[in-house]
Amino acid sequence: MLKLTVCLLTCDSARLLREVLPPLLEVADECIVVDSGSTDATLDICRQFGLQVHHHAYTAHGAQMNYATALASHDWVLCMDSDEILDAEAVAAILRLKAGEEIDPDCAWRLPRYWYVLGEAVRTIYPVSSPDYPVRLFNRTVAAFNDRPVDDRVVGHSRSIRLPGRVRHDTFYSLHEVFHKLNSYTTRLVKYQKIRPSLSRALSARLVRFLSGICSAGRGVVGR
Repeated sequence: MLKLTVCLLTCDSARLLREVLPPLLEVADECIVVDSGSTDATLDICRQFGLQVHHHAYTAHGAQMNYATALASHDWVLCMDSDEILDAEAVAAILRLKAGEEIDPDCAWRLPRYWYVLGEAVRTIYPVSSPDYPVRLFNRTVAAFNDRPVDDRVVGHSRSIRLPGRVRHDTFYSLHEVFHKLNSYTTRLVKYQKIRPSLSRALSARLVRFLSGICSAGRGVVGR
């Protein structure tokens, strides 16, 4: 029987955490929470669920996930963010996977992730389409997140399979949060990719136009 460690990243995640945790704990033999400086009720909620929280400064998403998987007791890991919610079908699929025959460690699973912006389902959100299918369940002895500061992904596995069910990716829940993520994104690009400040400003302007699409009932780059 496959043993699974769930790796969850948090930072000021109280808004959704009570929805995120129950399905994860249903499939987890172990749950590793790595927090990068929450100031809201995130840590209290984790304690209420009986979870120990590991604190680690955030540099990039992939690096933070790799830190979490290094703490895992089991080789098979499910890596999730705190704005992603597994549905019942995905939970059932993971439980079947755990109860089945031994799995090739070179295999990984892609989760169908459906994006929600300001509470509304969207079909596209620049530069991705919804759903997208990121690899999130894999064997950490074979695969890991790459070191890209943005748009990271899991590498090292030889093949991947789409997992049944869906993940609700409830992102960009307020304009404040949108601009916070935008600032973080462009800052990392400047720091790690050494792009010109003018290019960073151009990227920011492009994303601001994208945000205007969000504010105007999802027309334009955000499709319904």
